[in-house]
Amino acid sequence: MTSASVNRIAASQEEVQQQLERILSSDEFRLPERARRFLEFVVTETLAGRRDYLKAFTIAQAVFGRDANFDAQQDPCVRIEAGRLRRELEHYYLTAGAADRIIITIPKGGYMPVFEVIESAGPADMGLPEQPDQPGLSGDDSGQINRGADPIGREQPDRRLWRPLYWLLAAGFALILISAAALLQQLESPKAARKTATPDTRPSILVERFESVSDGGLASDISRGMTDDIIEKLVRFNDIVVVTAMPRNRTGRVSSEPLYALQGSVRLEGSQLRSTARLVRRADAAVIWASNYDADIKVQGIPKTQASLAGDIAAAVGRPFGVMFQTDTAAIAGNADAFSCVLSYYSYRSEMTVKAHAAAKSCLQRAAEEAPADSNVTALLSLIHLDEFRFSYQLHTKPTAATLGIAKELAEHAVQLDPKNARALQALMLADFFGNDPAEALRSGAEAYASNPNDTEVAGEYGLRLSMSGEWDKGCTLISEAVGKNAGPRGYYEVGMALCAFMRGDTQAAELWSRMSDLNYNPMHRLVLLSILGARGKQQEAKEQLDWIRRQSPALIPNIRREVVSRLARPEDQERFFAGIEAAGLSVQDGDAPDR
Repeated sequence: MTSASVNRIAASQEEVQQQLERILSSDEFRLPERARRFLEFVVTETLAGRRDYLKAFTIAQAVFGRDANFDAQQDPCVRIEAGRLRRELEHYYLTAGAADRIIITIPKGGYMPVFEVIESAGPADMGLPEQPDQPGLSGDDSGQINRGADPIGREQPDRRLWRPLYWLLAAGFALILISAAALLQQLESPKAARKTATPDTRPSILVERFESVSDGGLASDISRGMTDDIIEKLVRFNDIVVVTAMPRNRTGRVSSEPLYALQGSVRLEGSQLRSTARLVRRADAAVIWASNYDADIKVQGIPKTQASLAGDIAAAVGRPFGVMFQTDTAAIAGNADAFSCVLSYYSYRSEMTVKAHAAAKSCLQRAAEEAPADSNVTALLSLIHLDEFRFSYQLHTKPTAATLGIAKELAEHAVQLDPKNARALQALMLADFFGNDPAEALRSGAEAYASNPNDTEVAGEYGLRLSMSGEWDKGCTLISEAVGKNAGPRGYYEVGMALCAFMRGDTQAAELWSRMSDLNYNPMHRLVLLSILGARGKQQEAKEQLDWIRRQSPALIPNIRREVVSRLARPEDQERFFAGIEAAGLSVQDGDAPDR
């Protein structure tokens, strides 16, 4: 351990740790969990006297979960994340941290943090000889201490007389700190769990540059622009890892990752643009998905056209329940790692059975214990608790306030872990909506949609909540777009389209959409069809649906009013729905009353 490391520890250990916690807890520090782990790791290692080991290789292993084959030249993840971290620290100190006494920076050219003390706030030394007019403590890129010139021109005191004592005291203090840190890491299991790097098991996808199959520079520019747009939109999906180059190991050989490759081409004929995209599984070169996209660049212009096509491609590839989540679900789901539990959740939502729900819930609970800093896992655990409230008649659960409270707490924690995670914001939206706080629900929904508008599940659920809150035009547009992109479990959002048609008085279209939905997914879907059939005067068909509900989900009958009111916010929408139920032969006021 160098004397420079000893000096930094002795001078500012406690204050730097407090400043780190202040930054990480600030609303103005807006980076996701991985960047937070990056900052916490480099600061903690520096305070422990291990700053000389802060290289891209060690950070990639500890923070990013990379293996011993990591090559910083081929995989720039550490360099890119460090750049984002520097910018966000600048933002923090311009806003919430403008009056902070301790300044933490990561100078360019390395990953070793520098700790500076603002002079006006007072001395930062801990138990060392106090020096007059000391401007603070800082370090250069090499890790050496810099005692800068006094900003108002006072002469610096001669420290040579007390430097040997300084080193002796600081060295002993540093050894104590290192020993204590090692002991605390063993004893404080929650904190240790947060700092332990877990392997990143998410599927990785290599986005290759789209080829231009037309002559001329314009087609080439569009292909390059589309590739960049696709990358930008794919990285917003937290369930996948996006890379732009083949990672290589130390011998220079290409490693086995990524799992998939996204390839494509661009053809331009006049103003007509056609893009072909395909997703290839690299293990066996199998094409697991392919599609064509056509557009006229005169309609929106080149930038908007290529961005629109890129969004469609990103949604098809990265969306929940999409091709990347269907391919290996049967083989992977149920394993112990976090991503396998994510797959278990999507598998359960597709099946909607009691058994699948129990398996996914158990898996997510284990994953949350092993990876408490994983925002996605926490968000899905919130949603699976919420499902016990909103899908209670299908899952045979009791929709209690306690269950809803757990879902809300988990959703809030997921957002704290990653404020920009669309899935976490989606979970918070649903928890607030079913907690009878539609204003907060729509606020979180708007944030989720802004964070990743190409996430079709976010768009669809946000559209449903907008519609049921009375904003039918805006909400139904989002639901329609989600259905057009094959969002969610098959037949789930179609019932939303049925409600949209029903509320605008088009009962024929409402019945068609309702029958296209998965009527066995949730008894509430049957209730929607029952109301539509009643409004259409189809008594016999309505009786068939009512008999099914009485036979398969009798607990729903006495609770119809409560369930409808908890979903449809406007009294006029509730009354339209109840009128259809009454016309179908069931008195909503009396619950399971005899047919009229």
